[in-house]
This record gives sequence, structure tokens and C-alpha cells, in this order.
Amino acid sequence: MNDPFEASSRYYDLLYRDKNTSAEVAYVEALLQRHRIAGRDLLEFGSGTGRHGCLLAQRGYRVHGLERSAAMVANAQRTPGFSCQQCDINSTQLERRFNAVLALFHVVSYQTSNPDVQAVFANAARHLHPGGLFLFDVWYSPAVAAQRPELRVKRLQSEDLSIIRIAEPTVHPNENRVDVHYTVMAQELSTGTIQTFEETHPMRHFSLPELDLLAESAGFERLTAEEWLSGAPPSQATWGICLVLQRR
Repeated sequence: MNDPFEASSRYYDLLYRDKNTSAEVAYVEALLQRHRIAGRDLLEFGSGTGRHGCLLAQRGYRVHGLERSAAMVANAQRTPGFSCQQCDINSTQLERRFNAVLALFHVVSYQTSNPDVQAVFANAARHLHPGGLFLFDVWYSPAVAAQRPELRVKRLQSEDLSIIRIAEPTVHPNENRVDVHYTVMAQELSTGTIQTFEETHPMRHFSLPELDLLAESAGFERLTAEEWLSGAPPSQATWGICLVLQRR
């Protein structure tokens, strides 16, 4: 699949400035501590611009990120304790193991084919010490079916930019996939220059039995499945769920 962030990487942090990354990192750390992570070495699949990785590094973790988008790596934040490289999370093999592997902000949902999902689970297991943790969040199939994706418009402005983003979903029910087509109009306020571009983000959603089967085949057992951030049990109202798996 082509890089879905090739054009939007320049505007990524502005587009998602409403995400409470500090609260997400506190939640992730609480889950890691609840399940007794054995050390502080983390591997992050899909590290993006380093928003989560840098905050985790500030909390004393050593985080190395793997990110497929060269543009995202080029725009990544830097801080002591966080590093990243451009590569494919499905196949890249590092010469070290970690205490936990993270895949945050629906990175696993971007793996839309069975071979790609299986490869990510296998690669996570490959990079973990025995007993290590794999923590990730995904779109949850019962909620996608109950709520149905809908057209959304997002408007944002900074000191330099004004952005309008239109999200138009196409549902593929037999493939557990939603293709989200984005049209983005970004205006530089100082010059009035407008850049318009389009991106399509294919997103897969999962059921718990499906995730359990993937986990078992990769040598994991599930410790936790809960609503992202709230910790509530998954339900038809739960668009995003978080799982913690442990390598046997």
C-alpha cells in the first residue's frame, strides 16, 4: 500500500492537536505497569511524528520507533531516549529484544490484509523477551456495525495555517474494512496560498474472537481488552479498543 501520510505529514500534528497525547501516554504507562512490564525498553510500531514516543521517553522509557512513512520520520520530534527509523513494521528485524511493543493510534487497523496482520503480530513476538507485552488499539467491529462511519468535516487553525479536512468513508462489510477518503485544503495565512490534496486511508476493524485467534497463532495470550482510555468493557459504543497481549 502507498504511504497514506505522504501529503498530510506536514500538517499531522495540527490535524491531531485535539488528541490528548499526555493522557494517552499516562494510560499506556498504567497498563504496562498493571501488567508488570519487566523493564523500560519499548519498541513502537508506527511511531509517526514521535508524539507518544517522546512523552514516554520523558517518563524514563527508552523508545525506538519504526515508521513506514519517510515524511513522518523526517518531521518527527526528537528527545533523549527516543529514536526512530523509516522501515516496514511487518518485516524489519532488529538485533535486539524489548520489554514491550506498542502500536498506537490504530496502527494495527492499517494492516488490512490477513498476511499483513499476521506479519505484524509475528514481528511483535519476535522482538519481545518471553513474558513481554504487546499493547495496541484497533477499530472494534461491533461498534463499526452499530454506529456506521459517516462523513465528517474538521476545521483547524494555527498562527500560520487554516485547514479544512473532509472525511468520506466507504464501507466494505465483507472485508471488515472502511476506506476513509480525505480531502484537505490548507491555506497559508501569510500568503493566502492554498494547497489541496487527497488521501485514502484503508482501515480494518476487528472482533475479539478474531484478535484472540491472531494472538494465539503468534504465541501470545490476551491479558486485557478494554475501551481505549476509559478501561470500560468493549461494547457497541466502543469504537476503539485496547488490547494487551503477553508473549508466552
